[in-house]
Amino acid sequence: RVAAMGATLSHRGPDDAGTWVDAGAGVALAHRRLSIVDLSAAGHQPMVSSDERYVLSYNGELYDHRELREELEGAGARFRGSSDTEVLLELCQREGVERALERINGMFAFA
Repeated sequence: RVAAMGATLSHRGPDDAGTWVDAGAGVALAHRRLSIVDLSAAGHQPMVSSDERYVLSYNGELYDHRELREELEGAGARFRGSSDTEVLLELCQREGVERALERINGMFAFA
């Protein structure tokens, strides 16, 4: 059912599709991707954080993702790709969602 839910969003992104399900918690995410910043498979969503605590489905643009990436890399973060999604996920993992929201600049929606 989650894949079917995601298929209804196919017009939102032709480049990739993904789902994530935690049946025990009763949570599911479906994502359709329009690749703009990172065209590689490293930008696949929903994206799971390196500590596996966070799962992110994101749409939008972070205007300051390059600066944030440099800062996070300076603090030891390692990135698999070049997407702003991964930057947001790393920031949420390190600083929490509320603090990340205070720091980012852009237009976006995420779950």
